[in-house]
Amino acid sequence: MRAFPFSTLLAGFVAVLVGYASSAAIIWQAAAAAAADAHTIAGWMTALGLAMGVSTLILTLWRKVPVLTAWSTPGAALLVTGLQGVTLNQAVGIFIFANALIVLCGLTGLFARLMKIIPHSLAAAMLAGILLRFGLQAFTSLQGNILLCGSMLAAWLVFKALAPRYAVVAALLAGSAVALLTGELHSDTLHLALVMPRYIAPEFTPSLLLSVGLPFFLVTMASQNAPGIATLKASGYPAPVSVLIVITGGIALAFSPFGVYSICIAAITAAICQSPEAHPQADQRWKAAAAAGGFYLLAGIFGGSITSLMAALPVAWIQMLAGLALLGTISGSLVQALAKENERDAAIVTFLVTASGVTLAGVGSAFWGLVAGGMCFSVLSLSRRA
Repeated sequence: MRAFPFSTLLAGFVAVLVGYASSAAIIWQAAAAAAADAHTIAGWMTALGLAMGVSTLILTLWRKVPVLTAWSTPGAALLVTGLQGVTLNQAVGIFIFANALIVLCGLTGLFARLMKIIPHSLAAAMLAGILLRFGLQAFTSLQGNILLCGSMLAAWLVFKALAPRYAVVAALLAGSAVALLTGELHSDTLHLALVMPRYIAPEFTPSLLLSVGLPFFLVTMASQNAPGIATLKASGYPAPVSVLIVITGGIALAFSPFGVYSICIAAITAAICQSPEAHPQADQRWKAAAAAGGFYLLAGIFGGSITSLMAALPVAWIQMLAGLALLGTISGSLVQALAKENERDAAIVTFLVTASGVTLAGVGSAFWGLVAGGMCFSVLSLSRRA
């Protein structure tokens, strides 16, 4: 306990709790979109928890730096729409393709250069377009579920004003309490279970790799890995970018057939372990990340229990929690997309095309949003130079 004071252990626990509370529901929706049954989803949650725990412990103990890994929440949000009508085998093929691209970026040092090729405003606009439906679902779920969703919204608002870090957790607890009191929580389906992930053979479909895999790769790199590296550096810790990308991408690639769709450098949850509240000494905060790695492993072992909880809760609870958890990401993406006046037209085209859900030649809207926005950006840039 001297080596790991309570505040350090608490920081690690809160980081994992916030991570699961904010996006486990989104991952459930993504897996369900690919027609995964409850047992398969439980296996995915087990594999994800174990992979995040192992990768966090490897990087943290090796570097003695608070490096926390996470799944890609924006990536999962993209998969909710991208995996509609896709088989599990095709989904795994998408995971392998995207994670292989991530490893390639790390090995070749292309990460930074790739982010420079695609204007940041367009990447942010694409992400905002992908996430728009989650924000809309959160508030349309109020219709017919005013007590459940209204209590979650009220709890989120109160804690957002008083203790922003715990706002999503407060919404989760408030919604769970209301669901239990009103009988909407199907407690008969809750159980403690260890569910082993099963191997799913990949199937590579070129149109899906282009329409889902490529945008998923771009969103993961731009919206998860890039902020994660930036957070690490902003906290004063050296970040060997290529090494971190190769290790996290490599672990995700190895376990993709078991449902590990991504393993990335965490940003928001990592900030909890990198703060003075975790430990007063900056060179000791790695212990908070190490504690988080241990809690990740526990969460992975009981992945089946987390899945049974998701199945027991009403759909409106999942939609409201996912929407509230993504509000910050949606608003942040829109701010970044529209920050530069000379890039706003291209960014808004990207946002609208992506949000439209249009599918052309079997390729989804996220890709076409980036293409349309890129064309606008290029043409408008040339006209300004003329």
